[in-house]
Amino acid sequence: MTVLPRKNVLLAPVTVTPTKPLTPSHLKGLLWTDVMFRATAPLAAVTYRYSHTTYHVTEQTVGFWEFLDRTHGAADYARLSEEEIGDLYVRYRADGQRQGADVLRPYRDAVEHGGWVHPASERMLRLWAGHYERLGMHDPGLGEHQPPGLGLEEMLERLAAVGLVLDQRLCGGPVYLDLTRYGMPLRRIVTADGRPNYLACALRELLPLAPRYDEVVLLYDRELDADYQLLNRVLTRLGPTVRRVPIGRVPIDGKITSARHGGWHDHTAGALLRASAEACEDAGEDAEGALRLGMRLYFIATLGPGQQQSFRHDLLRHCLTVAVRLLRRSAAAAASGAGGLAAALERHRRDHTYVDPYRLACSLLGRGRPAPDAGLLSAVFL
Repeated sequence: MTVLPRKNVLLAPVTVTPTKPLTPSHLKGLLWTDVMFRATAPLAAVTYRYSHTTYHVTEQTVGFWEFLDRTHGAADYARLSEEEIGDLYVRYRADGQRQGADVLRPYRDAVEHGGWVHPASERMLRLWAGHYERLGMHDPGLGEHQPPGLGLEEMLERLAAVGLVLDQRLCGGPVYLDLTRYGMPLRRIVTADGRPNYLACALRELLPLAPRYDEVVLLYDRELDADYQLLNRVLTRLGPTVRRVPIGRVPIDGKITSARHGGWHDHTAGALLRASAEACEDAGEDAEGALRLGMRLYFIATLGPGQQQSFRHDLLRHCLTVAVRLLRRSAAAAASGAGGLAAALERHRRDHTYVDPYRLACSLLGRGRPAPDAGLLSAVFL
């Protein structure tokens, strides 16, 4: 029998900027990506690219850092909670005073050339690393310096070489990604004074990476769909199959709002982990596993890929209870070998190489289902 080579897969989720707490919408995307990564790894060679360094230079991050230095000086951010730093970010976004490129350039230069991170974001990333550990999520390098493969000018030169950029800087204008030949609108990616946006940073990172892979999977917030359609078109020209996986946000009390507006104090990752840990106390030795499995059952299987359902503490607690039952049932079932695990995962792929987290998580639920395989739970959900 001919053994086909394992495909190379790049998972490239949208990156959460370390300026505010992780909210239910953030947790949903992160858990979705984690399950996809861990479930696909037994079937393909998977790279999980998640570089904060690449996106630190966007205005929402360096602008926040400049705001902190201008208004708070040398504050001791190591003593602040993620909520307290998040409150400062809400004040920054409400302030309305935006600095020009010249003021922000030293911050961008410090990131690009020295790997510098503001103490407030360093503190946030350390707190997030603790959340990742509690949830059993793969850490893709939260605290590492991971610069993109291309500088801004190099990226623009590559786009210009294939006729995909409209650069008006010589006449005092901005730079546009130009996909009008495909019936897609112009999209500004660099302002006239040289400030790159998120899409420009994504291109710096993914243009040199994409040709190395058979499949590139873009996981992102549905609100960013227009930009990711553009990114899809650019990367497809480089050879790989590109898959877009939009993930809906999680409404709070029926409303979907950006974290920059606040209103998340009872729903931050830290608050949810504390409440969930208390709910799992009676599970004894299964408590840690119940927390990890229950959170995935809620944010993936229960909420699903859309954004119709508001966050509900009672449904999260129910998923934690279900997780305890599943763990105890699976303990009596023998763990499958590598071949059995691969077969269990394979059925949740369609025409793509990656494993669908929603289908896989839903397969654990339902009346009359056999006990979940302990090997599957350990490899993917715990």
